[in-house]
Amino acid sequence: MACPDNHTVELNPALLPLDWLLGSWESDEPGEGCFTSIKPFRYIETLNFSHVGQPVINFTFNAFHAETKKPLHRECGFIRMQPGALRVAFIIAQNSGLVEIEEGELTAQRLNLQSQALARVSFAREPHVQKISRVIQLRPDGRLEQTVSMATDNQPLMQHLHITYRRSS
Repeated sequence: MACPDNHTVELNPALLPLDWLLGSWESDEPGEGCFTSIKPFRYIETLNFSHVGQPVINFTFNAFHAETKKPLHRECGFIRMQPGALRVAFIIAQNSGLVEIEEGELTAQRLNLQSQALARVSFAREPHVQKISRVIQLRPDGRLEQTVSMATDNQPLMQHLHITYRRSS
């Protein structure tokens, strides 16, 4: 039995408000990362949003050091929409050992998300992440923009990452 690919499967109608996300994206210039406990850094990233006809979008985010191209961070998961509403949930597993559920509202082509639940491996590095907020929006110029803020045990919520992408497919 062959698995269908997203080119032949119709998008589930529940996901039509998020169709602007679908496809592959890559950073058009390096993004910037900072936090009080780390040195500022620049990174490049690829995103892929796909579907198989279910009422869920599958995604992967892969970040690399801007100069050395060394892998930095990876996230994968699913996006669901609350039936009959513009409420969205991201279910995310990170290669750092953090698992999170972020929920928020879709307004036009902008997602505002806040962590609702966080879990981590028992041997996660401290300080532990306590809260994440994320804004993903399609800009008028057709580029996708993402800003991620984070709070830890000893730091209040502050911007951690900012990057823009161009569609690559």
